[in-house]
Amino acid sequence: MTPFAPAVGPSSPDLAPDRREPRLIAVWTPDWPVVALALEARHPDTPDPALAPVAVVGGRGVVAASAPARAVGVARGMRLRVARSLCPGLIVLPPQPDREARAYETVMEALSELLADPLVARPGLALSTAHGPARWAGGEDPLAAALVEAVAAGPGVECQVGIADSLLGAILAARRGVVVPPGTTPEFLSPWPLENLLHALTTERGRQRARPLLEDFDRLGLRHLGDLAALPRRDIAARFGPEGERLHRLASGSWETLPRVVRPAADVAAQTLLDPPVERADTAAWAARSLAEQLSARLISLGLSAAQLRVEARCENGAELGRSWLLGTALSPAELTDRVRWQLEGWLAGRSGRPPAAPLTHLRLVALGLTPAGSAQAGLWSAPGEQAERRAHRAAGRVESLLGAGGIRVPHLLPGRDPRSRIALVNWGESAAQAPSAAPWDGALPTPSPALVPPEPLPARLLDADGRDVGVDLQGQLTAAPADMAVEYSGEGHAASRWGTGWDGDSGSRPARVRVLSWAGPWPVDEHWWRPGGASRRAYLQVVVDVGPPLLLARSGRWWVDGVYS
Repeated sequence: MTPFAPAVGPSSPDLAPDRREPRLIAVWTPDWPVVALALEARHPDTPDPALAPVAVVGGRGVVAASAPARAVGVARGMRLRVARSLCPGLIVLPPQPDREARAYETVMEALSELLADPLVARPGLALSTAHGPARWAGGEDPLAAALVEAVAAGPGVECQVGIADSLLGAILAARRGVVVPPGTTPEFLSPWPLENLLHALTTERGRQRARPLLEDFDRLGLRHLGDLAALPRRDIAARFGPEGERLHRLASGSWETLPRVVRPAADVAAQTLLDPPVERADTAAWAARSLAEQLSARLISLGLSAAQLRVEARCENGAELGRSWLLGTALSPAELTDRVRWQLEGWLAGRSGRPPAAPLTHLRLVALGLTPAGSAQAGLWSAPGEQAERRAHRAAGRVESLLGAGGIRVPHLLPGRDPRSRIALVNWGESAAQAPSAAPWDGALPTPSPALVPPEPLPARLLDADGRDVGVDLQGQLTAAPADMAVEYSGEGHAASRWGTGWDGDSGSRPARVRVLSWAGPWPVDEHWWRPGGASRRAYLQVVVDVGPPLLLARSGRWWVDGVYS
């Protein structure tokens, strides 16, 4: 059993009910590629990794080594020739990701006895929130000890448990088998070498994209996580883009560890009936591929990206199975297929807690933690993480070097009352500081928002049937019914024509008058009245005219065209 001790000071036996920062559990099984191959082996002469020097060796050297092999100097990344020179009796096994993923279901079943819905980050690493289980177990230290005992009693393998305030903190705490007290995760992370950031990236694609950045950080003299965390986040984002900012957040212990998964009103899912019932892994692979392609196509059509994948199945005996996988980055249909196939093979091999497992009759995939896909959507830059996306980021970096810092700006949508305050232009590679999305925003304009918001409002006049100006009184009501509107522009190529309004005008400055067919509003807005000299009073009016699209008018001293609807 792995001993547990506080990393920095005593561990709180319970979590305060009003804590805002989540506490994360990471369960790490050391040398899982070696242990999994031993668990899956059928030959009685298979070596025991706990007693014999065993190494899993791939094309780039040693992938994992057993404890006896590590004791004589065999390390991850070492060439096979060097490893054999250090350990002549080394037993070499090939890597088999399918077996590693299938065998990990035994560990997940053991963890499910104590955790409500643990996530598979990757075979060998499971994650979960700590608040509820720690209360039930009587504290975080007893929970960690109970998890170690459950895995030892179930699949019979060794694991280490870490608890901290962030994803990287929990993963590194698991590698030491400690509980990091609340609020001390940044101090715990600070002395760790910078390459430990790779442990928090759940896919090989994400690790490949991060390695060049780690080399750049090393050339700049950044050796530890604390060195990176001490730098201003905005400077890291401006120089190294979103990937650099993500690594900075991980190093500083402020990265949002697990996606806050709120099930949407309508699931983004794909499902199928398996008739006849499936009891062989090769048959289940066909259904897994078809469903994964359907789910991936639906996410792309909706412009969404999923943070988690939920695999659900129903057995012929009525049992229901379910397992969640942490995706980390947008995955291709082939990568989704692998995860579904691994999960089905684990269940069909009798690893559902009911050996041997009953045949499967129904399969369902659900995408959870949905967010706008942005650059993760295939099409413009091809699949995320491919060479085309990297070339696009490098091109943007070169353009910014020519234009200077802030030369490339990206629009972000923020909460607010009116369209102009909801748009923020942010320097490329930086994140917009967003206001709380749940704020009430009393007096906000009704949806839909205008499709176009001009850089500067266009002067306009609103007239009644007698040609007199229409205003807004102290009660926020129109002084007369609008009949005509005159939009003032000057010369050719003015914003009025560029918006596609359909208005024509001669050279010089003259109003283009259109007839008002209907209107809605006004909506008065009185902001910042408590600030000396900072009060902002205005009123908004939606109008439909006989020529051109509907318009949003703003009354602030006079009428302005502040938006154009599509």
